[in-house]
Amino acid sequence: MIDDEVYDGVLALWTDVSNAGGAVGFVPPVTPDDIRPSLEHAIAEVRAGGRRLVLGRDDEGRVAATAFLAYNTHRLMRHWIWLYTVMVHPAHQGKGYGRTLMAAVEAAARALPGIEAIRLTCRGGTGADRFYTACGYKEVGRVPSAIRVAPGDDRDDVIMLMML
Repeated sequence: MIDDEVYDGVLALWTDVSNAGGAVGFVPPVTPDDIRPSLEHAIAEVRAGGRRLVLGRDDEGRVAATAFLAYNTHRLMRHWIWLYTVMVHPAHQGKGYGRTLMAAVEAAARALPGIEAIRLTCRGGTGADRFYTACGYKEVGRVPSAIRVAPGDDRDDVIMLMML
């Protein structure tokens, strides 16, 4: 269930990750008000049954890591799911939270009937592709310069897949 505490925790996490330079759909600086429409959309999808939220907490119970699994609506692609907005709070980087989150994502996907793979995209030039590779994903495509972070700073959109 997504109550106010979870909502506020995910909003704060998404804001902090974005402002630390995390490749989660925004470029710093951002405020919670910048993030809120994207979070509202994601939460509406969770409530409608089209997405699932995978949530991790730190030792004090605060929201420290999240990811969204999204079902495909196309009838020919319902055997795999999307992974969106993978985030670990900057204070917890390098402590294993990311690996723990990705293991939880994999377990959640494996528990879904008929799901055979997880697909994600990540921003090139961030090292995220190396992280996902270490978690068992394989690069299956790359769209050069598809993401414009700023004028003159275009990044590849890296497509990765994990077969379950």
